Amino acid sequence: MYCVRKVDKDLYWVGGSDHRLALFENIHPIPRGVSYNSYILLDEKTVLFDTVDWSVCRQFLENVKAVLHGRTLDYMVINHVEPDHAACIEEVILRYPNVKIICTKKAAVFIRQFGFSVDGEVIEVKEGDTKSFGKHNVVFVTAPMVHWPEVMVTYDTTNGVLFSADAFGTFGALDGKLFNDEVDFERDWIDDARRYYTNIVGKYGPNVQALLKKAGKLDIKKICPLHGPVWRNNLGYFLEKYDKWSRYEPEEKGVMIVYGSMYGNTESAATRLATGLVEKGMKNVVMYDVSQTHVSYLISETFKYSHLVLACVTYNMKIYPPMLDYLMDMKALNLQKRTFALMENGSWAPQSGKLMGEFLDGMKEMTVLDKKISLSSSMKKYDISSMEELSDSIIQSMK
Repeated sequence: MYCVRKVDKDLYWVGGSDHRLALFENIHPIPRGVSYNSYILLDEKTVLFDTVDWSVCRQFLENVKAVLHGRTLDYMVINHVEPDHAACIEEVILRYPNVKIICTKKAAVFIRQFGFSVDGEVIEVKEGDTKSFGKHNVVFVTAPMVHWPEVMVTYDTTNGVLFSADAFGTFGALDGKLFNDEVDFERDWIDDARRYYTNIVGKYGPNVQALLKKAGKLDIKKICPLHGPVWRNNLGYFLEKYDKWSRYEPEEKGVMIVYGSMYGNTESAATRLATGLVEKGMKNVVMYDVSQTHVSYLISETFKYSHLVLACVTYNMKIYPPMLDYLMDMKALNLQKRTFALMENGSWAPQSGKLMGEFLDGMKEMTVLDKKISLSSSMKKYDISSMEELSDSIIQSMK
């Protein structure tokens, strides 16, 4: 049975949601599922904007058929060729063999690389090209490396709708609620939106900034992403988030303590530091066990907070492996503009603090506080003064 939503006059959502997939890109946990969004425009010509992942292809095809209501499909605009959006291209062509594909030159290469049979007409477009489908006129805007090199977004100048590809997307199944004002986004969606952006797009902040500059010249009324809710009001809220994330500016002044502890001693010391910070008036403090928290959540929270404490046991004279994995992801995703405090632990040769400091020195615009705690197996009474000095240093650095 088809399940569609009307987005605007002549425009319909024909996508689907997947609650069965456990890992997005086989990496990132998605306990709330994910949506795959696709849209159809009914004008003098009919236009499909992107397809969906194979997992919801049957639902998608039923939706397309229902909206077309006996009409043929004239055009298929492919903004992004990643398989979670382009997997059903061949299925569409099989049912509508005369459909013309519109995409960038690089996208056309990728379509064939994935083995899709596209024997029909492929219209390659570039930055600023336009197309009329009748009453609706669109302009194509390239968005390379947001987050693949072939990406474009499509702006409908008639109704102000921006088909934004993976930009402005989020994890989470829609469950019948399509629009941003049908959900409590700040309560239920912002963490998934941040985790989606930081882990999927986060490395490419300068490219996102370039797209935001282009978008700033358009009179956007609605944003139709390929994942998550459609934005039909309060656009400035989400645009501001993207601006901040893509400039690597923290959302909040606060302290995120990430600890790696083998037997609980480093965790105990980290908890003591958190308690001291709260007692000194720093209420915005969170703690995460690097061994228990998936790194995608750690990265998302790292983009959120201004200050980080890395409390880490020494392991084989190196950084504790889960902490090293976290640091490597942080670097790979281009994180910058954060202040760090370091706490190390070791029974005979504490090394992790020194090694973490060296790692952070290789990243952009990172500040490592001079105060550092070095523990021998566990925290002792004589470490209390060092803990006090470190908490004072963290708070002072926020002023």
